[in-house]
Amino acid sequence: MKIKEKEFNIQTGQETITERDETAAEKKSRETRAKEVATELAEAEARAAQRQAILDKLGLTSDEAKLLIS
Repeated sequence: MKIKEKEFNIQTGQETITERDETAAEKKSRETRAKEVATELAEAEARAAQRQAILDKLGLTSDEAKLLIS
């Protein structure tokens, strides 16, 4: 993956953009974070499905449940 870096010289107002390949450490970090995000998303979807199952069991809509909680 290519990484773009932007440098801005405040004295001259000059902006420099460079592009480089990511390092092995950066790649490992990016891949680890992508796995974490996928896991978090799957957990959130599972919780949402559980909430919806409870609402269905009770015969409530999500709007009605919000009114009960507020």
